[in-house]
Amino acid sequence: MRIRRRDIGIAGVAIALGWGAGALASQQAVLGPAVWDWGRLPVQKTDVGELRTLVRHPTATLAELEMHVTTLNPGLASHPPHQHPNEELVIIDKGMVETLSGGKWQRLGPGSVIFNASNSPHALRNVGDSPATYHVINWKTAATPKE
Repeated sequence: MRIRRRDIGIAGVAIALGWGAGALASQQAVLGPAVWDWGRLPVQKTDVGELRTLVRHPTATLAELEMHVTTLNPGLASHPPHQHPNEELVIIDKGMVETLSGGKWQRLGPGSVIFNASNSPHALRNVGDSPATYHVINWKTAATPKE
């Protein structure tokens, strides 16, 4: 069997179409209106407490919206101080925590809000006698620095 230019051309078009279809399949659709019922959120046990993942998805105005809820056991930290290019809000729901923000540790209770700026070192630890629960909302836009 002899391979002709036409055969090579058809194979090239098929490969290009396959790559294009793969790229489209890997793109997530834009998140539309949504609700998350607390009672139906799956609970993932962690070494430091629990995690409830809500979403990690692009929206009409964000390259990525990521939201989760962490329950942190008494005396534990979620992780060592770190930083990342995306910005995030942390809303304390229950318990007493200390957060590293702007180079200093601050004690906060329910209803408090933390803004972790892009590439700003931050951390959070439970300093209370009971579990602390907090909601995390972070996002990426075209302006978010690359990792």
